[in-house]
Amino acid sequence: MTLRAAGGFIAMRGKFVVGNWKMNGGLAVNAALLSELAAGWKAEPGRQIAVCAPYPYLGQVSAALRATAIAWGAQDVSEHESGAFTGEVSAGMLVEFGCRYAIVGHSERRQFFGDTDAVVAAKTVAALAAGLTPIVCVGETLAERDAGATMAVVSRQLDAVLAAVGERAAKITVAYEPVWAIGTGRTASPEEAQAVHAMLRARLARSSAAEVSLLYGGSVKADNAKALFAMTDIDGGLIGGASLRSAEFLAIARA
Repeated sequence: MTLRAAGGFIAMRGKFVVGNWKMNGGLAVNAALLSELAAGWKAEPGRQIAVCAPYPYLGQVSAALRATAIAWGAQDVSEHESGAFTGEVSAGMLVEFGCRYAIVGHSERRQFFGDTDAVVAAKTVAALAAGLTPIVCVGETLAERDAGATMAVVSRQLDAVLAAVGERAAKITVAYEPVWAIGTGRTASPEEAQAVHAMLRARLARSSAAEVSLLYGGSVKADNAKALFAMTDIDGGLIGGASLRSAEFLAIARA
């Protein structure tokens, strides 16, 4: 669950499933999906779902979900508050659309758009300053995993953010998304994912943020969600393609 506090949202550990639509959608298909999600999800203590939609559809998402138990957010956010940054969208703008969350550091942003650890950290700071909860993504490539560098890579990525946010670390959410498992049909085993999550939890504890929600992302589906979410340090999921199908997404959320 997420609580509002002075200066922004504080991420509290609970079961949390987030749909990342990526660059998909259209007014008609969105309307059907949002209607099905709103009808199929009821608020329960300690459990929450959210959808992160492309920027042009945030108004539609806000209108469709504002009276429901479903939160919404964006798939990225600028590190800049305002200015001559054509094509960028600031955290303040997202807040005006009722966004609660913003994904930062997704592997596709890192791989295709050059988001470095420093940029991800700056985006996290900007999101927090506006009152958004950043969903900070970390994860290794297949080459890094095969080289035995998983823990070093995800630690470096998380540490860059923790150094930037300082005492506000308890206000973030973290998603571990092994790059080799995103959109490939491959999934880390529950035990493999848990090992990384346990390490992340330990590092967060050093920043007084042990209760931050830790999500797993990487080809999560209804048939593997229950086993993944049963792990001690996996609090939910960041769901890609499966979030575009209401029945599948709701089944994952109920896992």
